[in-house]
Amino acid sequence: MEVTEQLIIDRVHLIRGLKVMLDKDLAEIYGVPTSALNQAVKRNNQRFPVDFMFQLTAEEFASLISQNVISKMQGRGGIRKLPYVFTEQGVAMLSSVLKSETAIQVNIQIIRVFIKMKQVLLDNKELFLKIEKIENRLTAHDKDLQNIFTVLKKLLQTPDPVKRDPIGFPYPKKR
Repeated sequence: MEVTEQLIIDRVHLIRGLKVMLDKDLAEIYGVPTSALNQAVKRNNQRFPVDFMFQLTAEEFASLISQNVISKMQGRGGIRKLPYVFTEQGVAMLSSVLKSETAIQVNIQIIRVFIKMKQVLLDNKELFLKIEKIENRLTAHDKDLQNIFTVLKKLLQTPDPVKRDPIGFPYPKKR
């Protein structure tokens, strides 16, 4: 499999506010079974603190399934355990655990993609801030418009007719 920049970008996910890659995606890119990758990490677990890698919760896993990122847990060869994800630092640490030449070259490529993604965010920070301001302003306008429409609806409603006494002199009651 040719490891392209786009292939790597497509496998980066935002979970817990972090850019991460799934263990199965990394294993596929490195050309090793997922179990072999996880086993190498477990043998060197002191190199992978929680800010380098963590296991997904059931809710996070369900969210990825609903986004068609990963297969369902049960049936048809789906995964049996909740997957692990690796942060940018964890991916960098994988090169010290996976010793093959392919792993080293792929790792360099992945780190370069993470750096490019970070640079794109930094370069467009001002644009993102402007978009956020516009979004906040529109939200405020939406609330104002909603209030205006509520008042207009009240004004356009026809009031219930008030019961009045008949006009004129009352007829004397017959005895």
